[in-house]
Amino acid sequence: MQTYEITVLKGDGIGPEIVDQAVKVLDKAGEKFGFSLHYTRAYLGGEAIDEKGCPLPEETVAACKAADAVLLGAVGGPKWDSLSGDQRPEAGLLGIRGALGLFANLRPAVIFEPLKEASPIKAEIIGDALDILVVRELTGGIYFGQRGRETVDGVESAYDTERYSVPEIERIARVGFSMAQKRGKKLCSVDKANVLESSRLWRATVTRVAQEYPDVELSHMYVDNCAMQLVRNPKQFDVILTSNIFGDILSDEASMISGSIGMLASASLGENQFGLYEPIHGSAPDIAGTGLANPLATILSAGMMLKYTLGQPEAAQAVEDAVSKALTQARTPDIYREGGAQKKVTCEEMGDLVCSLL
Repeated sequence: MQTYEITVLKGDGIGPEIVDQAVKVLDKAGEKFGFSLHYTRAYLGGEAIDEKGCPLPEETVAACKAADAVLLGAVGGPKWDSLSGDQRPEAGLLGIRGALGLFANLRPAVIFEPLKEASPIKAEIIGDALDILVVRELTGGIYFGQRGRETVDGVESAYDTERYSVPEIERIARVGFSMAQKRGKKLCSVDKANVLESSRLWRATVTRVAQEYPDVELSHMYVDNCAMQLVRNPKQFDVILTSNIFGDILSDEASMISGSIGMLASASLGENQFGLYEPIHGSAPDIAGTGLANPLATILSAGMMLKYTLGQPEAAQAVEDAVSKALTQARTPDIYREGGAQKKVTCEEMGDLVCSLL
């Protein structure tokens, strides 16, 4: 029997409880499809600060590098807000992405049929379904560029640098095109080439890489227009390829089209399909331990792990199908609607329901 090594970073706030549900589902999927998973616990973010004195301990990096894949809950919370930037929980998240070479972030924005009424977008705009994949460059751009503060003409100022190299753009573009080949064969590259020199290089490089993928239709769009079009006509998009900062913003916008940020999964991939999998929502410390958390984004992230890293596509599809069926029977409070046919359940009860439907 194939055994996969998974490093688990439960994180802060609701992280531990949502990760526990995802682990249950992974184990159930393994039982059904004939593989097993072995888990190693490590620390990241606020819990690492409390336990180890820093947001990203060296032993965490080592544990992640030794694994086949990494499952992460969420990091951060007001408890650590007073710390300096490089000591905050979020620094651990940026650090682990860099340490593991996770340059490609995949964020699906999917509307499940049972949740269509939860979308803030009109039904006639959404149509029967919506399935967009945002491919975001994750280790370059303004989040990793040179930065600082200085006094200019007696006035305090600050700067952050947006920088991309051709190889960085080429590798994320190839991820985007390969994903489009497996989907609707359409890729929209988003930039700000009318203003930014880095975006002009981005557009020229993506256009050149497109020649390697003649079966994929390439289009370009300015980021401000894309933000508008996601609300006006989201069905025009299949795969959206974009830079770190633009992808950060657009993927959150796309996620809200689906009706709940508690439903959105993500994968951060490096070379050879190694990946870190996490929900895109935050740690929600205000509801930690109350049973109100929605574990479905984390469960769907585990499903992406099965698909993209562990090579278990049937198990991945089964997890997604189980989530869709669960939504016809039950809802966590964030997606529950009074008067609906579904019962309101806790985080753990939702995890149990998905397992039973597997």
